Amino acid sequence: VKFNNCAGNKGVRYETNSLDFKVRGDGTVYAAHQLQMPSKQLILMVTAWDPQTLGRWEAIVRFLVAEKSQHSGHKSKGRKAVPGEVMQQQSDTLLPWRQHQSANGLRRQKRDWVIPPINVPENSRGPFPQQLVRIRSDKDKEIHIRYSITGVGADQPPMEVFSIDPVSGRMYVTRPMDREERASYHLRAHAVDMNGNKVENPIDLYIYVIDMNDNRPEFINQVYNGSVDEGSKPGTYVMTVTANDADDSTTANGMVRYRIVTQTPQSPSQNMFTINSETGDIVTVAAGLDREKVQQYIVIVQATDMEGNLNYGLSNTATAIITVTDVNDNPPEFTTSTVSINTSAHCTSPDPQRLLCHRAAWQREGTPHNTCTHVLTHSHFGFSQPKGPREKVQHVLAAVDYEMNRAFMLTVMVSNQAPLASGIQMSFQSTAGVTISVTDVNEAPYFPTNHKLIRLEEGVPTGTVLTTFSAVDPDRFMQQAVRYSKLSDPANWLNINATNGQITTAAVLDRESDYIKNNVYEATFLAADNGIPPASGTGTLQIYLIDINDNAPELLPKEAQICEKPNLNVINITAADADIDPNVGPFVFELPSVPSAVRKNWTITRLNGDYAQLSLRIMYLEAGVYDVPIIVTDSGNPPLYNTSVIKVKVCPCDENGDCTTIGAVAAAGLGTGAIIAILICIIILLTMVLLFVVWMKRREKERHTKQLLIDPEDDVRDNILKYDEEGGGEEDQDYDLSQLQQPETMDHVLNKTPGVRRVDERPIGAEPQYPIRPVIPHPGDIGDFINEGLRAADNDPTAPPYDSLLVFDYEGSGSTAGSVSSLNSSSSGDQDYDYLNDWGPRFKKLADMYGGGEED
Repeated sequence: VKFNNCAGNKGVRYETNSLDFKVRGDGTVYAAHQLQMPSKQLILMVTAWDPQTLGRWEAIVRFLVAEKSQHSGHKSKGRKAVPGEVMQQQSDTLLPWRQHQSANGLRRQKRDWVIPPINVPENSRGPFPQQLVRIRSDKDKEIHIRYSITGVGADQPPMEVFSIDPVSGRMYVTRPMDREERASYHLRAHAVDMNGNKVENPIDLYIYVIDMNDNRPEFINQVYNGSVDEGSKPGTYVMTVTANDADDSTTANGMVRYRIVTQTPQSPSQNMFTINSETGDIVTVAAGLDREKVQQYIVIVQATDMEGNLNYGLSNTATAIITVTDVNDNPPEFTTSTVSINTSAHCTSPDPQRLLCHRAAWQREGTPHNTCTHVLTHSHFGFSQPKGPREKVQHVLAAVDYEMNRAFMLTVMVSNQAPLASGIQMSFQSTAGVTISVTDVNEAPYFPTNHKLIRLEEGVPTGTVLTTFSAVDPDRFMQQAVRYSKLSDPANWLNINATNGQITTAAVLDRESDYIKNNVYEATFLAADNGIPPASGTGTLQIYLIDINDNAPELLPKEAQICEKPNLNVINITAADADIDPNVGPFVFELPSVPSAVRKNWTITRLNGDYAQLSLRIMYLEAGVYDVPIIVTDSGNPPLYNTSVIKVKVCPCDENGDCTTIGAVAAAGLGTGAIIAILICIIILLTMVLLFVVWMKRREKERHTKQLLIDPEDDVRDNILKYDEEGGGEEDQDYDLSQLQQPETMDHVLNKTPGVRRVDERPIGAEPQYPIRPVIPHPGDIGDFINEGLRAADNDPTAPPYDSLLVFDYEGSGSTAGSVSSLNSSSSGDQDYDYLNDWGPRFKKLADMYGGGEED
């Protein structure tokens, strides 16, 4: 091969893409060792490159391998192909089907050739179609042969990438190839005669797309995040970046190399990190990583193919963000060594004072290395939750008293939660002094004994002094007066002296009141000073009331029933007392001596201290209701008694001892005669109701069947008029038009009772004068006529009351209208009926009938 780099070819080296062949410095291609060629064609890629300028040049060399002849001892030499040589030369013609003549004149077909792969560079600029190779059979001298190819790229998708001339057998590529889309194609070549009969066996064709450097390396991520501890030693691993190249990785086109382009910031050195050019591993290369100075580095990494050749390779970049993580290499310290705080006396929530645990400003928030632990041993003060990890808010845990301590001296110690890193020669904690000054304020009076409990008997008279409930003012250095008042007294039983707090009764205290809970009455009092501003305190007084026997017992139950004859049916009685033990039971039950009939008819048997039985003493007692007085006495000191009355219903009983229904009624106080009287009254009442209903029905029937004064067919009230019968015309109707005129006599009308008349009769008295309608009709005549009629009816004193039927069919005497029978229905004449169109939608049908014109 010949090559000229225009510089004398000094230092130019040659390489091939095959280990079987090498190229000498003068361009001679030779076999590196003895080998057997598997095919009749060989294609090599020869590369010339200059180590100084890193320039690379490539050329394709195609060899045709000759076969030893069986009849002649000479060997044909291989022929080298030069790039750019015309493809149609005879040496580019492949004869995959070879025929040989045997010695006896018979043909013997040898096995088919193995066609060497056909290499096609990708991204070729054409022109297209571009010939690749010519395929022919040696039988084409005898018969006409047609050639074709099948497979992916020919008759299978992608279609028509390759084509073949069916006559000459020249094979073409029709468009540029892309190795990243498809790296190889497998086709089959066919040879048939003009009738389509197979002449030769199909031959496999392999086409390989030669890779070109047409793809840049692509990083998997555009931004990579990594971290490294501050103070790390050189060589510490940080992260790995990876870029992929779509080109052939077995060639320089797909071999990616990495390098660091820039580092930001360049502190403390501009080369704090390095990267493995082949693996992409980033490691530290220098010491001095300090998070308190630089918290983050931004490194731009470049990936270049062609083994990192910047002149010919394609490049791409990505960003690596390296965060320097914190280690505890700085102990905490206070911003100030002394702090002064003012707080109010007896105040548990003073103005918060912050004690800042000072760390370097670059310390990251919220880490154990940066979180302060404060130590303060004092019963009055403590620390609340901080608003930030480097501060604490001091607050008061217990109330401070100006009268006891006017100032406090405290010592606060702080340290980190995490221990210091090894090798740090510093104290792990810091201390600060805190001076707290107490300011005197007006404090509220307080009751030393709160709640105060006293005991006394109920029923003490009004004005009795119970106790003195006084308060103490803690402000010893202020001359202030304390005033007392009631804050809560539910029953309004107590009074308090405003100056000395003496408690007296304003009413009699009753233990049985609803205001007493568990024998205790509770009231609240207020003590206020006259300071600036005034302050007040409250105290609660509890009065335990001791019970006295002031309530007599009450008999229970109040009502009962018993059989009229003595049997096992008795009445169990007991008593209820509002007092408590020992002023309650056991109770004593007894019958009074007056009246004497009580002890004669009844007797009491004691069961126990709380219960007794009431029963009949005699053999029979008439049914009825009896008031039985019973004297109940409690066990108080002195005892109280009460005479209670129990209503006992005596009634007849059945065999089970239960009162019968009739007996219960009789026991209620109603005799047989009274019961019969009640039943008779009920029967009479029902009979009267029935008669009233029958009378109403009869009256309704008579009202409906009453005959009218005129024929029902002429009565226009509530009748349905039938208008759809036209009949035979007016000549067939016998109308008495005189009925529309004024009647000859009015005697039958004048004789009627005043105020009663038929609504279809002529009114009596002066007739209202209605205006005469104009001869020429007008669209408003109908409405004006109705309104005038209504107005005249409203003003007519002889008109019937409201909601009555008004008469509009009576026109009065002296009507100017003639008989309607004189009118004819002829449509002839010059009468203009167009005005009917102006009368509105109700007269539209009439207007259509008369105003249609001559065509109607």
